[in-house]
Parts: sequence; C-alpha cells; structure tokens
Amino acid sequence: MTSAIIQLESLDCPSCLHKIETTVKALDGVSQEASRAIFNSRKLKVTFDEQLIQLKAIEEAIDDLGYQIEYVKV
Repeated sequence: MTSAIIQLESLDCPSCLHKIETTVKALDGVSQEASRAIFNSRKLKVTFDEQLIQLKAIEEAIDDLGYQIEYVKV
C-alpha cells in the first residue's frame, strides 16, 4: 500500500471535503479505513494499492468534482 497527502486549494465548507473523501474512498484500490480528510488543513490522506489504482486516477477524480489540488506528497 502507498500513502499520499493531497493538499487541496481553498475549500469553503466541511461538506465539500466530505464529498471529496467519499468519492475517493469509493474508488477501487483505495483503503476506506486508512484514508481520511482533514478540513482545517485542507488535506486528504489517501492510502491505496498501486496494483489497482494509480495516484493520477485519484487526482483526476478530485478534479472531476471541480476541486483543485495544490500539491501531492507521497
């Protein structure tokens, strides 16, 4: 399993981050237990299996929701 911290650009409300977290956790290969969102810091910690999903696909899922990623740290 691989972990990444995704720093998101400005978020207006906790429900926005919840929407992102729910979408990412629904992706095949993303650990539901080890992935979580932190609203105050606008970060999403994602743990995923690179055999099943690539980080780029996770980033694209966030982008498809209309949210911008500031940076990603693996």
